[in-house]
Amino acid sequence: MTILSLPAPLPNSQELSFHSSADICSAKHMTLGTRKKIWLFVAVTYLFQGVTYSEELRRMKRALDPEAFMSINELVTYKGYPSEEYEVVTEDGYIITINRIPYGTQNQGSPASRPAVFLQHGLLGDASNWVTNQPNNSLGFLLADAGFDVWMGNSRGNRWSRKHQKYSVDQDEFWAFSFDEMAKFDLPAAINFILEKTGQEKLYYIGYSQGTTIAFIAFSTMPELAQKIKLYFALAPVTAIKYAKSPATKLLYLPEKMLRGMLGNREFLPETECLTRIIAPVCSHRAFARLCRSVFFNLGGCNLKNIDVNRINVYIAQTSAGTSVQNIVHWSQEARSGKFQAYDWGSSKKNMEKYQQTTPPLYNIEEMTVPTAVWTGGQDQLADPKDAAILLSKIKKLIYHKKIPEWAHLDFIWGLDAPLHVYSEIIDLMQKYP
Repeated sequence: MTILSLPAPLPNSQELSFHSSADICSAKHMTLGTRKKIWLFVAVTYLFQGVTYSEELRRMKRALDPEAFMSINELVTYKGYPSEEYEVVTEDGYIITINRIPYGTQNQGSPASRPAVFLQHGLLGDASNWVTNQPNNSLGFLLADAGFDVWMGNSRGNRWSRKHQKYSVDQDEFWAFSFDEMAKFDLPAAINFILEKTGQEKLYYIGYSQGTTIAFIAFSTMPELAQKIKLYFALAPVTAIKYAKSPATKLLYLPEKMLRGMLGNREFLPETECLTRIIAPVCSHRAFARLCRSVFFNLGGCNLKNIDVNRINVYIAQTSAGTSVQNIVHWSQEARSGKFQAYDWGSSKKNMEKYQQTTPPLYNIEEMTVPTAVWTGGQDQLADPKDAAILLSKIKKLIYHKKIPEWAHLDFIWGLDAPLHVYSEIIDLMQKYP
């Protein structure tokens, strides 16, 4: 994968329209639904495009961070760490990418077997979430330096997992999945691949947000997979979202037909080069950094004092990695029902074909026997404390729980004090439970 080149200074705002047969923002490459899906901050920055793409932008004092345009491999090697990338085929034919940091910068020569740990991102994220901060503030790098063999997943449909043995991303069939399939197919495929590659019998699992959702499903419904997990670390866990207050969840309460009409049947918020080339320079500019920061981080609750403001353009450029509209519809069903259950296919007949019952089955977290440690945020508007309390009461083998009163949803992956409050504790627990 190559690094995207930085855009040249634009002489006037009219150059915002890209006139090229290869223009990735053209109708050829984007469905009607996709063209409607634009971040709130993108709309705001367009209002200021006359100012942004002018002499003011060309004279910006803040240099654009090259990491905004790097692949995951490049983000890792840029910090001096070894990087490997693998493609893994799931049972239902999806080809997902997983990234690996086999060792840290301080333990390259150690012959000791390094325990494997698998990190799984949240909704609209990817493996870059674990390595976008500096090495002393990114969980992926900290684990590697602590002597672990670090593996990072990419869910089907995100920008690094867009292949299938039979379907292309231009077919509706490719996008007919939600977090159900991620739990049933992606997670077992990745975990089994890692264990086979490393020769180990078990690994540690760290999930964030939707990465915890699929783990609760997989570990409670597949006992044979659960036996391969030493410890499960749940960061900002999300199952039912009955009490979520994030502005982003308002979309989920729209009727399903309306959602489908607005969003279509394929991708939701895919990462596109043209938007990245617009957003990253704008948000690195002093005049707009605060605006971008406020809009972006308000989606999961606001704790702006805990974010490295100098990396705001990196965070925004690397997000969103995309998912399927069906996945968003599934979360909409969760929001409206208040239940943690499988995807509702819309009719008793279709549900019967899928589940051998007329309604989607509930997921029983109580059936999960994996030792679990949980961290929650008191200001989290997605993994609301009330929802988290209900979840915690259902975890049989809860070995540790910590609530951080001032934390919001994104603090778990980008918070400046995350090593102090969470990451160091994860490493301590791993060493306590080898």
